[in-house]
Amino acid sequence: MEFTAIERISAIKTRIGEIENKIGFIRPNANRGESFATTLAQEIKKQTPAAAASDTAGNGANVANPVVTESPTAQTSSTNQISSVNYSNTSADGDIDSMVRQAAQKYGVDPKLVSAVVEAESGGDQSVISSAGAIGVMQLMPETAASLGVDPYDTRQNIEGGTMYLSRMIKNFGGDLRKAVAAYNAGPQAVRDYGGVPPYAETQAYVNRVLDMYK
Repeated sequence: MEFTAIERISAIKTRIGEIENKIGFIRPNANRGESFATTLAQEIKKQTPAAAASDTAGNGANVANPVVTESPTAQTSSTNQISSVNYSNTSADGDIDSMVRQAAQKYGVDPKLVSAVVEAESGGDQSVISSAGAIGVMQLMPETAASLGVDPYDTRQNIEGGTMYLSRMIKNFGGDLRKAVAAYNAGPQAVRDYGGVPPYAETQAYVNRVLDMYK
């Protein structure tokens, strides 16, 4: 039997509705500016035990691409980024390299290490926002930025906040850079719980990447 175009569309919508009901999907609220793709990804993530476990161990965005946060809710991981990474050493707010050097000097961190974190987090792109809400160059979660007293949407303040946080992690872990970088990504509590880099594949890859670039 031949179906009209309207009948086929109706059948497709019905099937989509069945799938949404099966996975407990809730459509995004347009007033909050949530995209269908982002909300779908978040809902699917909730259904995945492994993903849920990693979220509770890191930044709040993702254990792989840190989302600077002290709570065990995961940081920002490049795998959670929904904006395309387009590396540039400049931004509307000025030269990123210069901002990194200034923040590094202010907080006593090697600028090469800060630059490595910047590259791993966002590729130096202030427009990158992770699916978990980590913002900008150093992928700061809004609550973390607030606790640091910086505006994460401002490139200079974002870098200052991220560098300040990284400095704290270095001090908290006695200068052990592996633990400090892991804490930036997965959260300090996860590092304390495991006595070192947590056994999360994303965090381990993140730490290795940052320290390889830092060499």
